[in-house]
Amino acid sequence: MDEFNQGPRNEEERPDIQEPERREEPPRYSDRPSKPKRRGGFLPALIGAILGGLIVWFLMSSTFNKEKGPPQVGSETTGENNLKSERISVDINTDITDIVSEVTDTVVGITNLQTVRDFWSTSETTRETGSGSGVIYKKEGDKAYIVTNHHVVENAQGLEITFDDGTKVDGRLVGSDMWTDLAVVEIDAAPVKTVISFGDSDALKRGETVLAIGNPLGLGFAGSVTMGIVSGKDRSIPIDFDQNGTADWQADVLQTDAAINPGNSGGALINMAGQLVGINSMKISEATVEGIGLAIPINIAVPIIKDLEMTGTVQRPTMGVSLLDLRDVPSTEQQRVLKLPKDIANGVIVTQVFRNTPAEKAGVQQYDVIVEMDGKKIEDMVGLRKHLYNDKKVGDTMKMKVYREGKTIEIEMELRDGNTF
Repeated sequence: MDEFNQGPRNEEERPDIQEPERREEPPRYSDRPSKPKRRGGFLPALIGAILGGLIVWFLMSSTFNKEKGPPQVGSETTGENNLKSERISVDINTDITDIVSEVTDTVVGITNLQTVRDFWSTSETTRETGSGSGVIYKKEGDKAYIVTNHHVVENAQGLEITFDDGTKVDGRLVGSDMWTDLAVVEIDAAPVKTVISFGDSDALKRGETVLAIGNPLGLGFAGSVTMGIVSGKDRSIPIDFDQNGTADWQADVLQTDAAINPGNSGGALINMAGQLVGINSMKISEATVEGIGLAIPINIAVPIIKDLEMTGTVQRPTMGVSLLDLRDVPSTEQQRVLKLPKDIANGVIVTQVFRNTPAEKAGVQQYDVIVEMDGKKIEDMVGLRKHLYNDKKVGDTMKMKVYREGKTIEIEMELRDGNTF
């Protein structure tokens, strides 16, 4: 077996069994012929591959250099293979950038200046007590007009207007309205380049793209642009002016998720036609709330703006009474004093009738309970205010249904302008 295992490896060296006379003794292990070695095959191939690669690289480099030429200004050579990169300035314009460039000069910063007495001395200085935004909507003669929020200019003893290019001018308050949170400011027209046009806030659709432009957190972020959509229309937000825990008014606003922050107040909410569709007014800022900004619809703002510009005040119809919500009176008193039916739970009580007013002339009496106006149910003072301020005008006739001594009475009166209900 040992000799068989040590026998020749190939057929040429194996003995022919049919020719015994040629059989020879198998060679020893040390004498076994080795497998032929392919000397000189691998090394020449490797050298050839390297030379071929160098030739191809040289030819490609020469062609690339002929096409590109010498390095240009602003180009860089990086990496082990000397790859070249260039810094290229690209001018990108979109509908949004075009709109912003058109209207950005109409949005200004408004600084509220008030006189403050130094605590350590008797001297007084004029200081910035707040800032917001405004929108230039009209240029007439040597004057221009800005619309902003009432709370931006409230109690101001001076106003400083800052344009997008940093130009500053003095502003004069023409008029302000607490109920709608709107104000009009007058400035010199010389630095005014353009004015914004009013859109139609009633035509807005939920999901429509809008832009908010203003000065969030002050002039350090002047001209900031944010983008969002119209999240909702005809929102009613309760407003408590005297901070007594009871809503005094329901503000009708647009809802948007465009970022609105302190300082954006009075700024522009713009549609994709570059038109002003809202005055940014407030946001709901709670820990669990995100992306709820509110703006005054321009269709509500326009008549207020016109009144403020012309007279400095808003002409609103009044009856000449003081009021109290029925729900604030205990039910036992409602029946004992007012003699109301048990099924009457909402309404407004007349607590006082002023002299020489529409209410006095119409025969309204103390403790009358108003439950209806012009066929519309009145549940509280907010609803009564909204009917008077939004649906009626000075000189209009209004019909009321009231409970008096437990009986219903129809009253008709002609509304006049005044400072009370």
